[in-house]
Amino acid sequence: MAKRPSILVVYGGGGTEHEVSMISARYIIETLRDELSMDVSEVLIDHKGLWNYKNSGGNEIPCFLKPGKLLSVQFEDGIKDIAIDLAVPCIHGPPGETGEIQSHFGMYGIPFLGASPEASIICFNKVSTKLWLDALNIPNTPFIFLDALSENNLQRACDFFQKSGKQPEVFVKASSQGSSVGCYPASSLSELKTALTSAFQYSPYVLVEKRLQARELEISVFEYKDEIHTSYPGEIVCPGKFYSYEEKYSSNSKTSTVLRAQNLTTAQVEQMQNYAKKAFLGLKIRHLSRIDFFLTDHQEIYINEINTFPGLTPISMFPKMMEASGITFATFLKDAIQKSLKS
Repeated sequence: MAKRPSILVVYGGGGTEHEVSMISARYIIETLRDELSMDVSEVLIDHKGLWNYKNSGGNEIPCFLKPGKLLSVQFEDGIKDIAIDLAVPCIHGPPGETGEIQSHFGMYGIPFLGASPEASIICFNKVSTKLWLDALNIPNTPFIFLDALSENNLQRACDFFQKSGKQPEVFVKASSQGSSVGCYPASSLSELKTALTSAFQYSPYVLVEKRLQARELEISVFEYKDEIHTSYPGEIVCPGKFYSYEEKYSSNSKTSTVLRAQNLTTAQVEQMQNYAKKAFLGLKIRHLSRIDFFLTDHQEIYINEINTFPGLTPISMFPKMMEASGITFATFLKDAIQKSLKS
């Protein structure tokens, strides 16, 4: 009988998306254990950055990785080493989507699910993502970026704001945050200045984007059976002007999701899928991603953002769009793990 793979699922982290990561991890762990019958070790990284192994009773025990693809755990009766075949870094935001934990796994020779350290770093930073999209000739929202809140940069931001339309409005975004953390709409110069000040508290670079009157569409892009698959676009319908962190995850959210967006032409769907695949390949993303689009009132298509480890909560779009494409998350996960262990 073949040995069951031993999978390490690491979640939490010290970032603002700690709790969301824990929900996503539960979905992955249950899929691995209940549907795929794999051995799973759980590690929670707390807000201080400490690694804690969670035993069957739910207790947290200090642990660390060591050479030889081993997880060393300090049990009451002594140190026990658990062999690890593959790791799943289920961490939204730092240190998961920012490349640090992938580099950590690489140091110990542990294969892992998801993007490489380099692709993670590039895609998590909104500025570098847009510069890469420009280089790949993939349309994305009009923008400027600032490296400091200097008088010169403030003037640049004000000039960009005033040129953004007859009724100027922009989004100010911290460059390296997820789930709309550090993002602020601004419809006046005073709001712009306040938003810039707030955004720079989260990241050393800040993006200023033109606000578009547009539909928000998403595509799941994933590898399965050595092919890249792109789902039919789903849609985020947000009644407010801003899809905030609270709107994304609060039980009181008024936002709704549509797995198969309505009233899209065949040409629009194909264009978005082509852009999504081109970005996935050009940025050398691996295994899975969710790529977000805007479809403007003038029928223009822009990539908004790329998420290299999309949410896997009960209300998350990525697994739902994947399954609407005819591939269950469990089937995808099994294929990705088997491929990673063979390579």
